[in-house]
Amino acid sequence: MARSHLTLAALATSAVAGADIVATRALSSATHGRFDSAVVTLRSGEEYIVRVPVNSDAESEQSRDLVALNALTPGVRSRLPFHIPAYVGQAPIAETRAVVYDYIQGSPASLHDIGGEHSASDSIGRAIAAVHSLPTSVVSDAGLTTNTPAQIAATSRKLADRAAASGKVPKELLTRWSLALEDSALWQFQPTVVNGALAPESFLLADDQVTGIIGWQNLRVGDPALDLFWLNSASSAESADRVYSAYENAVSKPADRQLRKRARLYAELEIARWLLHGVDSRDASIVADAESMLGSLSSTVQSDLLNPLSTDTGQIMAVEDVEAMLDRTPLPGRSSTTEHANRIAED
Repeated sequence: MARSHLTLAALATSAVAGADIVATRALSSATHGRFDSAVVTLRSGEEYIVRVPVNSDAESEQSRDLVALNALTPGVRSRLPFHIPAYVGQAPIAETRAVVYDYIQGSPASLHDIGGEHSASDSIGRAIAAVHSLPTSVVSDAGLTTNTPAQIAATSRKLADRAAASGKVPKELLTRWSLALEDSALWQFQPTVVNGALAPESFLLADDQVTGIIGWQNLRVGDPALDLFWLNSASSAESADRVYSAYENAVSKPADRQLRKRARLYAELEIARWLLHGVDSRDASIVADAESMLGSLSSTVQSDLLNPLSTDTGQIMAVEDVEAMLDRTPLPGRSSTTEHANRIAED
């Protein structure tokens, strides 16, 4: 049973010494039921968020988020044109803990906030660029993960191979992914600081401006495309183009000509990840959903030959080559790796 906002307010009182709470309200968030959350108002007018994870996965996410927030020092935060949650305190409850953060004004964004003349697209693009323009020492000095292009490509390849071993991915997609994963030109990029878990709801908006970004549990040095692949779900290419344009104008790094191709690859591999989640959890409904999505994707890419993932479109893998790749791929159950809980860039 979800904890009431009154219970969460009591936990906030325990977590923050001297907190004089005068009001509390439930918080509607995009955490998909993984946290019980509430906003509490102090007599001073300050507002805090209190969150309690509801399962072990959410608890692990919260712990990683706290490590990342600690790495984002006041000096780092001053470089960003938006707010990042600040840790205020914590209190034990049952076998987990309630964590209190300062409250950032704004509502979680959605795909509807992207595109159009009056939208948050420009602000979102600039916000992502600001993260990617941070010095990588922010991550390395905190002992957080640093991934090279070769490591990221290898992890993506491993994911594609596992999906291939399921026998549920159309061969056209396996060919498409294989060409991209073996295309060295695609993986020649400069790693940057990345949030690693961005989605539309990561951005808090007020008056079409990004006021904050939440969810820093996958902070690392990695592929900047990891923070942009969600744009492939935008309602139109024009909507995504506007975010990319603002991003490219604001980022302080040299132009990455293959950025969008890798972002598209990651978006497609997310469906493969969903498939593997269903296979690993033996959930037939998830497997069926993923198969349907892969089938639709296969039809889409076959009718859109002008947008390949690889930079070299001259080499086309024959059916027998795909079959040979499948023969080389370990069957499910021969590996102890369980990747469905991790991001593409994770080790």
